[in-house]
Amino acid sequence: MNTASRDNQLTTLLDNQVLTRLERLRLQPNRRKTNRTQGEHASGKGGSSTEFADFRNYVPGDDVRFVDWNIFARLNRPYMKLYQYEEVMHVAILVDGSNSMNFEGKFQRACQLGAALGLTALMGIERISAYVVGNTGAPPRVLPPTSGRASMKRLFDFFERAECGGDAPIETAVEAMLRRHRGKGLAIILSDFLTPASLARPFNLLYSAGLEIFALQVLGPTEIDPELTGDLRLVDSEHGGTVDVSSIGELHGIYHDHRERLEEHVRRQCRMRNGRFLSVSADAPLDWILFDLLQRQGWLK
Repeated sequence: MNTASRDNQLTTLLDNQVLTRLERLRLQPNRRKTNRTQGEHASGKGGSSTEFADFRNYVPGDDVRFVDWNIFARLNRPYMKLYQYEEVMHVAILVDGSNSMNFEGKFQRACQLGAALGLTALMGIERISAYVVGNTGAPPRVLPPTSGRASMKRLFDFFERAECGGDAPIETAVEAMLRRHRGKGLAIILSDFLTPASLARPFNLLYSAGLEIFALQVLGPTEIDPELTGDLRLVDSEHGGTVDVSSIGELHGIYHDHRERLEEHVRRQCRMRNGRFLSVSADAPLDWILFDLLQRQGWLK
């Protein structure tokens, strides 16, 4: 893929220089939960591919096409050639489309990251699907399972057209995705994770479905370091509830404590299921997130 002028950009989400660098990277899950088709993630099962693994004795019923006839000619005993399955990993990408993401560029950054990580999966011959969930009870926006370089445009179009708005908390979004998802592999969850609920149940569901969790929290800069002065009225962006606050100094400390505990809760829930968690600011440079942070943390290689 050659670098082109802005008029020749393949997508409005990522410039061509970023795309060129992404093509050389691959997702690095801790577990290799895959499905029995062609891909770049090798498993220990026997099967047919181009990569030789070992020999074993022939037993009645074995497929004679895999007998090594050269060994048979020398030893007069049949041996089976074993090959290593090269299996495809299904990468499911979920972007939180609730109202709380419609703040300080969080949703836009999440869509950029979803497109970028989806591209690395496509380049790794993996199978991907994508979901954006906004409203509780409404069907999510879905990119059906797809694979291969030819699917790049479908991936980019999906995230370019994605819309934000609704009251679905992230735990509801996970359940909506799993009602439609099939296949083992990796679940990339892009959200602010601003929910009062425990994530134990939705993360258990992901783990039980054979999906390793990559949770990437995207927060607005003022959510990370708010500037609070004077009397305030806080409004819940998803439900419209309000709270009037006058003791700003005390609130500032309580807020930071709550945010840090929420972050630790998500991290712990991921770690308990052999998953990963990172938190980034929506205004952090995209190049730094992709080619510094995610590579240093072992998400991409």
